Amino acid sequence: MGLRDNIAVITGAANGIGAATARRFADEGARVVVADRDVAHGESVVAAIRERGGQALFCACDVTVEAQVERVLETTLHAWGAPDIVVNNAGWQLNKPLLDTTVEEFDAVLRTNLTSMFMFTRNAARLMIEAGKGGSVVNVCSTFAVVGSPGYTAYHASKGGVASFTRAAAISLMPYNIRVNAVGPGTVDTPGLHSGARDTGDEAAGLQGFLALQPLKRFGRPEEIAEVIAFLAADEAGFVTGALWMADGGYTIV
Repeated sequence: MGLRDNIAVITGAANGIGAATARRFADEGARVVVADRDVAHGESVVAAIRERGGQALFCACDVTVEAQVERVLETTLHAWGAPDIVVNNAGWQLNKPLLDTTVEEFDAVLRTNLTSMFMFTRNAARLMIEAGKGGSVVNVCSTFAVVGSPGYTAYHASKGGVASFTRAAAISLMPYNIRVNAVGPGTVDTPGLHSGARDTGDEAAGLQGFLALQPLKRFGRPEEIAEVIAFLAADEAGFVTGALWMADGGYTIV
């Protein structure tokens, strides 16, 4: 896959889909920046990549803070050069219905899940353009961008925004040979899934309830989503831009 020697910034890469993506990219020969506010797990991901002979560095980042977004990209630039790839994966899945969600919570979810993608995409694109090379942005969206549920109101709104932002950014950056796509994971076995199950009051029962909704009768694996992200980021997907690629085990087609 055409990722060798690419410089990739991956947000929310300390756990779950982000960590699997960082490992996948490094295995393909990319130089990976792991950006996350979880220092312990982020540094562990970097150490594991290096033990396998890959190149990676960790940069602590709260993606809601513009100065920290800028610091990640500056660190990348000084270490290796302008990024070739940005994977906007960081997110917050607040499980609250509409009537119980506060304005502050709604704003915080949008800033984590959507505004952060705008900041990373805009700032990284400026570096790509200045360096005179194209690039690729992959935004981690969700099935909740296109379906509804009684809970997760702010999360639904943020992911619908991610899908629309992806299309708009793809058109805006097309003249600079920068592709922008999104992947829409279904229910994937990550720490976030278990956290959501605990929010129901009974983790085991919550997981069973989530599983019952899956057409394939299993949860996805982070590595399966990482494969889709890697494809969309790589040269092999050079004719793909503005797409929302569902990786949901059929959840949105049944």
